[in-house]
Amino acid sequence: MKHSRIKIWLFVVLLAIAGTTALACSDKKDTLAEGPTVERIEQRGKLLVGTTGDYRPLSFREPETGEYWGFGIELAEAIAAKMGVAVQFVPTSWPTLTADVQAEPQMFDMAMGGITITEARCATMLMSEGYLANGKTILCRVEDTARFRTLADIDRPEVRVMVNPGGLNEQFARQHLTHATLIVHPNNEEIPSLIAIGEADVMITEITEAPYYVQTDPRLAAPLLGTPFTNGEIGVLMRNGQDDLLALVNNIIRQMKADGTLRQMTEKYGLVYAY
Repeated sequence: MKHSRIKIWLFVVLLAIAGTTALACSDKKDTLAEGPTVERIEQRGKLLVGTTGDYRPLSFREPETGEYWGFGIELAEAIAAKMGVAVQFVPTSWPTLTADVQAEPQMFDMAMGGITITEARCATMLMSEGYLANGKTILCRVEDTARFRTLADIDRPEVRVMVNPGGLNEQFARQHLTHATLIVHPNNEEIPSLIAIGEADVMITEITEAPYYVQTDPRLAAPLLGTPFTNGEIGVLMRNGQDDLLALVNNIIRQMKADGTLRQMTEKYGLVYAY
């Protein structure tokens, strides 16, 4: 990918989020413990990873081939490789993510691909340390760049705001954009092109997703990329009781931060490295 158009934006975003204190919910186990989850994965010879496949450039499933690609996909492959097993991706969705993580029988070992660390998720599930900076922002048409400079500019009845259902984007829009016209579209990957052709005015998205669409579609802009509405981190999500797997994943993330692997991956995908 080429990311020359967004290097300055990413630097501004990094300055904006540097020094923020991320929500932490992965300190329940700091050392790797012998436990059934890791043993079961090793015996199976395969790590099962739930992912939505609709979130470029973190997790995307090519409709023609069924192949997955993206930052989260590559990170999942790296985790599996360090465990000495293969990886298999299992489809999930934003509306069903929590239920799928907690399903009986278990659908997958962990979920990845743009999942923000939140207090609500930490209250009922396990989340790893953050591996990618994140925050809410918008996509709009290039000609509307000067029109949308604040939340107040967006929160107007004549402004059509489009979001995908069931995730934090919809939650953010319903909480902060009570006057705007909200449109819930079922397919996240289609929303940027719908904004570009005028089916809606604004997409609520994140700083991990917006630069990709700005770089690949000249009709789109992300005028508030350098000043995200929220600051947070993306992590690995898994069900309670998998403390041994949580500790292992945290150790791998720390190693990848220390040896520069995570930084190289963020640069490859044009994302923000904040560690």
